[in-house]
This record gives sequence, C-alpha cells and structure tokens, in this order.
Amino acid sequence: MSNQVCPRSPKALLGGIAHLGRFIDKIRLRHAGKIQDYNYITVGFDKHLVDFLQVDPKAFEQRVLAGGTDEELLVWVKANSRKPSDQEIAQWSQGLLSSGPKDDAARQRFQGRVQAIATKRGVPLSSLPSVSTWAGVIDLDEERL
Repeated sequence: MSNQVCPRSPKALLGGIAHLGRFIDKIRLRHAGKIQDYNYITVGFDKHLVDFLQVDPKAFEQRVLAGGTDEELLVWVKANSRKPSDQEIAQWSQGLLSSGPKDDAARQRFQGRVQAIATKRGVPLSSLPSVSTWAGVIDLDEERL
C-alpha cells in the first residue's frame, strides 16, 4: 500500500475515542477520490463507532466535508451525539482495539486478510508480525507493522 494514502490507525485516539480520527480521515480521503476500497460508514469499525456515539453518520460526514480541525469535529461530535462518560469511552475504545475474530467464520476472514497481506507484500505468512486483533490487521495491511 505504499503508493496509497491511508487513513490514520484506529489506535490513534481523538478525545479518547478509538477510530474517530480514522473515520474523519476516511471521509476526507474518500471524497477526495484517494480511497475507494475501504469499508465505509455502514460496516466495520465505522458502524461500531456510529452506533456507540449514536451520531447521524450522514450529518457527521457533511460536517467533516464542511472543513475544520480534528478538535472542531470532536466538539461537533460531543454536541451531536449521546454523552458517554470518559469511563464509557475508555472501555469502548479498549474493547474495539482488543477485538479479534469471535467465531469460526470470522477467524477464516481474519486469516484470509493476513494471508492476502503476505501475498500483496510477496512474503511468506510466517515473516509477518503476529496480529490477533482487527486493529492489528488494519495496521499490518497499511504497513504500520
């Protein structure tokens, strides 16, 4: 992926919230035509984030596209979503970042993603860093690991 622009890691916290900065990046990059093959809004970490915050994803998308800093967007999120406590945010973020495949079908998808990364890099699977979480797979795929 070295030629592709990647959104920041889901591990980069914004206001203590995992994936929020990445979600902002994905909106900006997608609308700039720089990423197309990413899960977007209705699935994956985006959906988990939207559900946790109970924020209108289309309204948030429009706010991001209107411009502003991460801090300004965080203020908007806090004003237009449910009001989780700092403890709820920390627990949710930790849960998201530590989540891995929970059933056989998910384990197969997980292993398939890791194998696809090895194939894309042209290396044996055994040469890749070991990952056990979905966030780890994202960081591996985007060459942060």
